[in-house]
Amino acid sequence: MRKKIIAANWKMNMTVGEATSYIETFLREIGDEKRVEIVIAPPFTAIPKVSELLSKVHTVNLSAQNMSAEKSGAFTGEISASMLRELFVRHVILGHSERRSLYGETDGIVNKKTKAALEANLKPIVCIGETLVERDAGKVEEVLDTQLKGSLAGLSAEDLHEIVIAYEPVWAIGTGRTATPDQAQEAHAFTRKVLAEISSQAVADKIRIQYGGSVKPENTKALMSQPDIDGALVGGASLDPRAFSEIVKFSAELS
Repeated sequence: MRKKIIAANWKMNMTVGEATSYIETFLREIGDEKRVEIVIAPPFTAIPKVSELLSKVHTVNLSAQNMSAEKSGAFTGEISASMLRELFVRHVILGHSERRSLYGETDGIVNKKTKAALEANLKPIVCIGETLVERDAGKVEEVLDTQLKGSLAGLSAEDLHEIVIAYEPVWAIGTGRTATPDQAQEAHAFTRKVLAEISSQAVADKIRIQYGGSVKPENTKALMSQPDIDGALVGGASLDPRAFSEIVKFSAELS
């Protein structure tokens, strides 16, 4: 059975002080929950403090929201994989729709970052998903197929075992709209089919696929009960430590 992975993407929110208060509250709320893997992705400035706070427990892993594909050099404003590893970061979110749409990241860029992350023993959370225009045009499968094969090009079966896929329909991110459980399951099942084409069915069956897009406590159980949904990448609702803890607990009940 694939262990569910529930991740909080804080995006550009939380000062160091706010992050400290959040983690202290969240750890009290969540207790010793180990039935699901819990991941928190703060902004870069809060990573050192969050890393320090999480070092006292063994139930929550740390993620970055992005990283450079380069190891070092004249890349002003960028952060390398080795810099993240030094802070005990375990995961990194790559190819989020906001990175793709606002900063022009292509599947090729995501692929290069994914390979750099794996080389540094970071576990990539690779994001895919269609826009509303693409969904209405009946291009969901075409978009997912292209993004998966481009973002994961050249990776071995061993590499793929270290990756989490996050399916995030762009039209449902931060809009309050959520894909129905059936819509989400359909996209996840297709994603697993493409992963089998990239590698093998055995490998695809082991890769965890998260759903992201206006996940909140009220819709968690319906989404997490779907056979191919292996967790959630949570945005807005993750900014409230109690709401995020409820999402974790509801997901754990289904594990």
